[in-house]
Amino acid sequence: MKRFVVCIAGALAGIVASSGAMADPSFPASLDSKASPFMRVYGPSQAPYGFVRFCESNPQACAPQRMEDVRFQPTPERLSELDEVNRWANHVIAPATDQEIYGVSEFWTYPVDRGDCEDYALLKQSVLLARGWPKSSLLLTVVRDEKGEGHAVLTARTAQGDFVLDNKVDDVRLWNTSGYYFIMRQSYLDPRVWVSLDINDRTAPDAIAGVREPH
Repeated sequence: MKRFVVCIAGALAGIVASSGAMADPSFPASLDSKASPFMRVYGPSQAPYGFVRFCESNPQACAPQRMEDVRFQPTPERLSELDEVNRWANHVIAPATDQEIYGVSEFWTYPVDRGDCEDYALLKQSVLLARGWPKSSLLLTVVRDEKGEGHAVLTARTAQGDFVLDNKVDDVRLWNTSGYYFIMRQSYLDPRVWVSLDINDRTAPDAIAGVREPH
């Protein structure tokens, strides 16, 4: 489907200035597939430029509300909601680049009928918040995908593990079966703050600096 290719490196541009989830067979198994189902924070990170601009236009969406350190304990019904919302958004929104829609290279917003990867993630976050999910569990996340390109997904931080809601794949998966290289995500304590992720055998700040450069 077209949504496999439309979300390009824009997710990284401007940074310098019981689960029931199954891995999609079209993706290689992650090198971290035996790692913990819970992602760990490495340290602070600079928020993507598109996200900063989004918060300027949508301050309420970025305001801390019900942010909790304790992981959300989902019921089976709640976990099924992740799958339902992921599939719904993937099929109701047509994939298109920011350049095609807005004439700019990077623009984070809630999609109406078309959008790219971060727009899908924002929509899923909004829908799940409206359904009663805590804000501390629904975190915008930046990765490098199977092609090494910048990509944005929504991760659901739960007591069962960290699940990935991805516009490329309808199945909701644990992060360590996604095949992606995880770079940064929103802090679960303050959605305006972004943190780098300690899940790729990083041992020095230089490793972080290398992935911060614009694509």
